[in-house]
Amino acid sequence: MSAPHTPPTGYRDAPPTEWDPDRPVDFAEAEDFLRACYAELPKLGPVEPRLAAVREQIDALGTYTHTHTELVHGARMAWRNASRCIGRVYWRSLSVLDRRTHRGADQIFDDLVTHLHLATGDGHTRGRLRATISIFGQSVPGRPITRVWNDQLIRYAGHRKDGALIGDPQYEQFTAAVTKLGWTGKGSAFDLLPVVLQTGDGEPRLYELPESAVLEVPLAHPEYGWFAELGLRWHAVPAISNMRLSIGGVDYPLAPFSGWYMGTEIGARNLADADRYDQIPVIAARLGLDTSSETTLWRDRALLELNRAVLWSFERSGVRMTDHHSESKLFLTHVERERKAGRQTPGDWSWLVPPLSGGLSPIFHQYYPEVDQRPNFYLDRAARCPWQPQPQSAPTIPAQRTASGSARCPVTGQSTLAAEERSATAPATAPATSPTASPTASPVAAATGVSALVGVRSAAPGPSVLASGPSEAAAPGAVVVAAPPRKRGLRRLLG
Repeated sequence: MSAPHTPPTGYRDAPPTEWDPDRPVDFAEAEDFLRACYAELPKLGPVEPRLAAVREQIDALGTYTHTHTELVHGARMAWRNASRCIGRVYWRSLSVLDRRTHRGADQIFDDLVTHLHLATGDGHTRGRLRATISIFGQSVPGRPITRVWNDQLIRYAGHRKDGALIGDPQYEQFTAAVTKLGWTGKGSAFDLLPVVLQTGDGEPRLYELPESAVLEVPLAHPEYGWFAELGLRWHAVPAISNMRLSIGGVDYPLAPFSGWYMGTEIGARNLADADRYDQIPVIAARLGLDTSSETTLWRDRALLELNRAVLWSFERSGVRMTDHHSESKLFLTHVERERKAGRQTPGDWSWLVPPLSGGLSPIFHQYYPEVDQRPNFYLDRAARCPWQPQPQSAPTIPAQRTASGSARCPVTGQSTLAAEERSATAPATAPATSPTASPTASPVAAATGVSALVGVRSAAPGPSVLASGPSEAAAPGAVVVAAPPRKRGLRRLLG
């Protein structure tokens, strides 16, 4: 959007911030968004009448509702502002599914399955992935929030058996948590985890994704026949599900977005990282490489062949994927388009530079402003390990950068302030990350081509229950603010 705001948690020296779902909407932020939105969409006409109506709603109810057009453009702006996403050149193509009417858990899950079907394609179009976001009800003071525990809708379990870990180590604790809730997986290395929905402090509900909603690609190599014997595979759609979408001061806690992968998210992170599937030593051994010394660059050679296999397999299967060289060039195209439009392009260099051949990327030699431009996507700490007790104060992590020196999440094995995977495209920004890859390829989740629409590096499983309730004792010196009473007309206005 136009005017940058003071950067929240994670921007180097920026102090922690905390999202308060009971806080009334700031009219100034609503005005910033509406003026930018109406300026970019002249067909909407003058903005003044709309501003007057919004001010009246905020004064009466503490919030306001977006029109469908505002919601769609606001979501696209959020992707455009997601500084960790390398695939923002596609931001205008984001398909927005408006799910704001009241929905129960069963209906929400059905909508999530529909999202995956639409994002994946059906029939002869299956594999032609499209950037998609589903936006559910906005946060309203006094109302419980529905979230998804999962950081991505599609993820593989990590089973601990007889001291050995089968599957994705990043999800060992998440797997243990859902097992306690009654889930029993197949115990395989690529065992799809259930989706967990929870409203407020209510009981979490588990749902199994139908096989028809999950497109997977078995991995093989263009030269080495033995590669297929490794039994590796990966899902086609990176769908980040635990980030809060904020548009004009209105927050949408449940707004899963998906795009497609950039090859390195899978080949250089998910399957390669030592704390994930750790396939580099395995591939090096099959290649017969000399691993006696790092100077033989055996890791680099094995990593290259793994990434070749990923790109070749997706292409052979007709599933959309992008490579890091092409996406880096397209990012520069996006930056130039934004410059001509009079907008700056925020960017987190550490997320935009691909994890393979970074020095060969034109992005490597450039730096971008790190500003918190809104609308945007945000990762709240409470959304990382929702099944664990949350501290009274749960700082919010912006989609742009993660903070350092924090405690480690038992699910991701990373800092609880760390974000999802490294580089990706399309939606969703990384915001971690759009219709191409996603800034999500990391220890916990692979981004979405947009994978990371936003660029979420490796966020622990998703959204969670909000921190402690009013019945808990406040910390010494803490200011306890009671939730405002529900105002008349709120149900009629917000549904």
